[in-house]
Amino acid sequence: MLEIQDTLVSLDLFSQHFCCDLSVCKGCCCVEGDAGAPVEEEEIAEIEEAMEVVWDELTPEAREVINQQGVVYSDPSGELVTSIVNDKDCVFANHDADGACFCVLDRAYREGRTKFQKPISCHLYPVRLKNVAGTIGVNYDKWDICRCGVELGCKLSLPLYRFLKEPLIRRFGQAWWDECDLAYGELKKAGYLD
Repeated sequence: MLEIQDTLVSLDLFSQHFCCDLSVCKGCCCVEGDAGAPVEEEEIAEIEEAMEVVWDELTPEAREVINQQGVVYSDPSGELVTSIVNDKDCVFANHDADGACFCVLDRAYREGRTKFQKPISCHLYPVRLKNVAGTIGVNYDKWDICRCGVELGCKLSLPLYRFLKEPLIRRFGQAWWDECDLAYGELKKAGYLD
C-alpha cells in the first residue's frame, strides 16, 4: 500500500493492467452480482434529480422496482446500493441493439442531458473504496467476469490507475492523481514494476 494524501492505495493500481473491453463482456458488471453498486449518501439526491430525464429510458421492470423501493436500498451489510431488478440487474442498466449493457445515467450525462454521471463506485470499477477508521482504502476488486479487461489492459500495457484517470480525478482531484502518476514513475524506476 502507498499513502497518497489521505488515502491508502493498493500497489495493484500500478502493477496490474486493465482496460474494459465492452465488445467482449457486454457490460456484465452492471447485471452480475448479488447486490447493486455502492452509492454514497450525497449521490442519492443527484440520482433522484436525474430520474426526471432518464425515466422513460429505464426498463419497465426497473421503473416498477424504483416505484416500490426507490433508487437505492441497504444491502445485507447495511451499505447503500443501487436498486436491482430480479436480484441481478442494476435498475439503471439497459441494453443496446448489440446486446451490450449501458448505464442510462451515464449516457444522459455524456449527451449533456444531466449533471450527474453515475455513482462514483460504478465509474471507478474495478476499483473499490473502503473507509477504515477514517482512511479511504483504494483497492483493485478482481472479478473473473472482467478477465477480458485484464487481457486488453495487458495487450495495451495500460496500468489500472491510468485506465481510471477520469474517475480517480473526479473522486480525489487532479493533485491526487498526479501523485499517483509520480509514484508509478518512482516504483518503475526502482524496479518494482515490469
